Amino acid sequence: MKTLDRIPTGKIERASKLVRTGAKIGGNYVKYYGKKLVNPELTKDELNENNAEDIYDGLKSLKGSALKVAQMLSMEKNLLPRAYVEKFSLSQFSVPPLSAPLVRKTFKRYLGKYPEELYDTFEQDSINAASIGQVHKATKNGKSLAVKIQYPGVAQSISSDLALVKPIAIRMFNIQGKDSDKYFKEVEDKLIEETDYTLEIAQSKEITQACMHIQNMEFPDYYEELSNERIITMDWMHGLHLSEFTKNDFSPALGNTLGQALWDFYMFQIHGLRKVHADPHPGNFLVSEKATLIAIDFGCIKEIPDEFYVPYFELAKRENIENDRVFMEKLYELEILNPTDSPEELRFFKELFKEMLTLFTSPFNEEQFDFGAEVFWNRIANLSERYSKDEQIRKMNGNRGSKHFLYMNRTFFGLYNLLHDLRARVVVDNFKKYLA
Repeated sequence: MKTLDRIPTGKIERASKLVRTGAKIGGNYVKYYGKKLVNPELTKDELNENNAEDIYDGLKSLKGSALKVAQMLSMEKNLLPRAYVEKFSLSQFSVPPLSAPLVRKTFKRYLGKYPEELYDTFEQDSINAASIGQVHKATKNGKSLAVKIQYPGVAQSISSDLALVKPIAIRMFNIQGKDSDKYFKEVEDKLIEETDYTLEIAQSKEITQACMHIQNMEFPDYYEELSNERIITMDWMHGLHLSEFTKNDFSPALGNTLGQALWDFYMFQIHGLRKVHADPHPGNFLVSEKATLIAIDFGCIKEIPDEFYVPYFELAKRENIENDRVFMEKLYELEILNPTDSPEELRFFKELFKEMLTLFTSPFNEEQFDFGAEVFWNRIANLSERYSKDEQIRKMNGNRGSKHFLYMNRTFFGLYNLLHDLRARVVVDNFKKYLA
């Protein structure tokens, strides 16, 4: 794969790159509508593929938060056309890496030495390259190590990058109104945290130590003396990325074992720690030869305040969804409904969220839940498609709910998708044995 000798870091240079990408997308639409005049039956498949290709090509050389947004969108399998999901999913761990000279320069700047002076061996070619950093393999004192290096300029360009991608996000997700900034601020704050590798090490150690007792889970150790705000050194963990593992044949029993570990890991964090690994894409998990699940990245941790946690999980109970008084009360607490809503908006969004919550919280209302069951995923796909085409939603204010929904919904969408890929049947309350 081609390596990068430099990454655009200036605001004007990065903006011009996105402007050129926008021009390509505009050209794709012109070609599409020209063909549509000749062939009225033409679908948007080719348009989606061309747009996905051009957007990804534009973002991958920029790295950073712009590419991170693509990674986040790739998890929304039921909300985006397949072409976008397939192309954006490459941002999880397959983008052009930094060249060897740029890697050495980064080490010299942040640790005061070149990598060959710090480790017994250090592989110049990266193993994985993603949106914010890339990983190299190294050894020291007989231990195999993974060394994550942050791309230059990523932390400094977050605010300007988000300002550039904001118009795209507003259009895609129908975000309107004066309160929309709270959602972008939540994303900005989380991305800034993800570029602070000193914080990531502290979070990693805290959560891995708290979760060590969960069956069939493994975690790396971290080496602070070989780490700082832009470089992390941790154990090299052996296994297949979850996305690779699920492409192969595996027994239902193994899928259930790994799925139960994943479910317990997430439920224990949410209910026991009131914070959660909010980046559940397959690039952050490995499956070992011992049939254990390995969590390897804790850069994105979402703290869950009580004022959100309590009503959020009260609405996960079927009896509360079906109790009209309680249901309405919780919708207001979670900022889904607003005091200024018209009677039409109240009626519409009450019905909308009742249907959505009944479906998305169904796993919590069973003793066991089969995430491999296609009926559940077909219902999610049908609901997503129906509402994506609903003109009434387009006319109304699309930004509904507390800012905390952004990363909590991302967490559950990602978790459900991973469990579906594993075709796992889980015992829903099994995690409670770890809370004692």
